[in-house]
Amino acid sequence: MITRRRLIQSAAALAAVRPEFLRAQEVERTILKLQRRTLEVNGKAASVYAIRQPNGQEGLSMEFGAPFNVRVVNELNEPSLIHWHGLTPPSQQDGVPGLSGPAIPAGATADYNFPQTFGGTYWMHSHYGLQEQQLLTAPLIIRYPKKYREFQEVVVMLSDFSFTSPQEIYASLTKNRNQKAAGGDAGKDMNMEMPMGHDHMMMDHDEAHESIKDQGHAMSMEHSGMDMGEGGDAHSMADLNDVAYDAFLANNRTLADPEVIAVEKGGRILMRLINGATMSNFHVNLGESEGVLVAVDGQEILPVRSRSFPIATGQRLDILLDLPAQTVASPIFFQLEGDRKRTGVVLAPPGATIERYPETASGIAPALTMELEGRLQAAWPLASRSADRRYKLDLTGDMASYIWSINNIVWNESTPPFSIARGERVELELTNKTMMAHPMHLHGHRFQVVEIDGRRFSGAVRDTIHIPPGKRAVVAFDADNPGHWAFHCHLAYHMHAGMFATFRYS
Repeated sequence: MITRRRLIQSAAALAAVRPEFLRAQEVERTILKLQRRTLEVNGKAASVYAIRQPNGQEGLSMEFGAPFNVRVVNELNEPSLIHWHGLTPPSQQDGVPGLSGPAIPAGATADYNFPQTFGGTYWMHSHYGLQEQQLLTAPLIIRYPKKYREFQEVVVMLSDFSFTSPQEIYASLTKNRNQKAAGGDAGKDMNMEMPMGHDHMMMDHDEAHESIKDQGHAMSMEHSGMDMGEGGDAHSMADLNDVAYDAFLANNRTLADPEVIAVEKGGRILMRLINGATMSNFHVNLGESEGVLVAVDGQEILPVRSRSFPIATGQRLDILLDLPAQTVASPIFFQLEGDRKRTGVVLAPPGATIERYPETASGIAPALTMELEGRLQAAWPLASRSADRRYKLDLTGDMASYIWSINNIVWNESTPPFSIARGERVELELTNKTMMAHPMHLHGHRFQVVEIDGRRFSGAVRDTIHIPPGKRAVVAFDADNPGHWAFHCHLAYHMHAGMFATFRYS
């Protein structure tokens, strides 16, 4: 029975609830639909995916402070699951099949609701199978209401595209692997179901992961295909670009028919760049305009000025641009590393002449390096403290057999997670022992780059770091979001071939 006394107590308790909590309950839910669409590329129609709101807007833009309140409706005829790349949701809402929870069946829905801890440029993509390759990706922008209000926002998402199915591409890349396995090599096709919803290779191993804290040592790579001292540089020997793509897209269009974005003469632009490509790294060429890089992976840095910036798969850049006062178009190009191929968008004020821009540059772009990474400084670094736990993680594997791994362990569902404890400062020492670069992405946390090739510094805070062949970097993060979290190469075919690991704590 509800007494008058209890009613008064309940009313007082309700009055004590924070207004922002009450507002959070009233926030309208955003609907995101996973759909098929037809995209014309080089004059030919292709069936690809999309993540769209009912009004047709791709992805999601929201203001910082509002809760992330989303319903995903799977209108595909197959399961899927969306990862919120760069955000720090509860583990069960992170969007990795088998780790976060089951995939969303065809025709079903899933709800997501969690508070935001920071704003910036992020993105969303499928973590199920190889759907990301077929453009099941979209921007995810969280704006600070009072920041850059005088700038026009321009969002550009980069993609790599092939008319060949991702399953055929993966089969072609891995065709030599079963031959090696038949000859008694370490890789064995065990048809294990992975959290990415895809069959993978499994490599046996005799010992679980051990941390340096406990004086354990990670397994060494015996067949990496390279032998370099710590801090060595293998750019001249590196393998680039596993896949020969049919096109490279900026906002779903090639440079033969680029998106022309209306701007003002002398306007100020905040360009949010998202490399949503599956396997491709790019150089951003701003032409005659000097840009100011103010954030990477959604996190603010001390400003860096340049006309060119590198962007690896999975990474984001926020660049401020002051456009010319004349009535001229400003093309922004994105050139594939190790190649002449490029894509782009055009910023054009009214009356500007739009030229036809060739899809190939005059020269070959170099491989991405860590030169810029070594100069970046976080505007808001992690609190200064010593590491409680440190793991040595070698990036291992080789292109010939297409077996990719961490510490020579090709991940499978029985691979034990790395153990950490809540509240610890964790450092990961990443050494690339292979002939290919690897953009390594940590789910559910932000990390800070604190060392490159033995030089300690207060680098950028981010969620994806590009490690070229032979290079070594140390990143630090705070274990402040309990759960089961993925850490993997963001080159999708490398991840599916086994360069994947997990961290788990409660």
